[in-house]
Amino acid sequence: MANTIDTAFIKQFETEVHMAYQRMGSKLRNTVRTSNVTGSVARFQIIGKGVATTKSRNGNVTPMELAHTTVEVTMADFYAPEYIDKLDELKININERQAVAQSAAAALGRKTDELIYAAMDAAGGTSIHDTSSALEIADLLSLFETMGVNDVPEDGQRYLAMNPKGYADLFGISQFASSDFVGEQNLPFAGGMTMKEFLGFKVFSTSAVTAGKNIAYHTSSVGLGINADVQTEVNYVAEKASHLATSMMSMGAVGIDADGICEVLDNNS
Repeated sequence: MANTIDTAFIKQFETEVHMAYQRMGSKLRNTVRTSNVTGSVARFQIIGKGVATTKSRNGNVTPMELAHTTVEVTMADFYAPEYIDKLDELKININERQAVAQSAAAALGRKTDELIYAAMDAAGGTSIHDTSSALEIADLLSLFETMGVNDVPEDGQRYLAMNPKGYADLFGISQFASSDFVGEQNLPFAGGMTMKEFLGFKVFSTSAVTAGKNIAYHTSSVGLGINADVQTEVNYVAEKASHLATSMMSMGAVGIDADGICEVLDNNS
């Protein structure tokens, strides 16, 4: 038997890994600022706040003198390999292949979310509430107020990522869970378990967030540098009498603006 997997198998496997990663790999990636990176370091530009001024007739305008700074993050490489025994190839069926592809995609997706969450956690944003009790409506209003005071745009790009335990606690808040306050279209289960709009935040549940330390953020406050997006290769390893299917990526995340990040604490663990 030739020491190769059929070309169609390889192409199909690569496609399934990519599609699975896009579908169920990462919850946080599409909610943050991304940049394709050439090299080992990603740099995200930060432009300071300007002040509008007046001028007299025929007078000179006053420049805003915007401050320009950068934050950097070094790319890190990650791999999700799996051996496929050569004799097992004779018995493999579509469901087994999909299972391997989905496992690889899920592993890389969890790593993507881990990078993003760690970057937000390290950014040192404002803490909302504490670990003594579950969240109440006053805490969510405090979060809304904090973001507003920090001039974080209300442009549909504010997010609140909740650990499943913390998200479940929100159902005890009538203003969050009742159509009397938010309307049927914004109920937690409207159209399935998806993001829910509340106080200008897109609220969603993910195990990527540590229990007791939920995170609220604006898209522009967190950066994900992508040196190499998810890709897959399949090689024969003679010593193993197996083919090695390796999915890989190279990425790094960094907090860009702590004013747009808040840690939302509760009593879960």
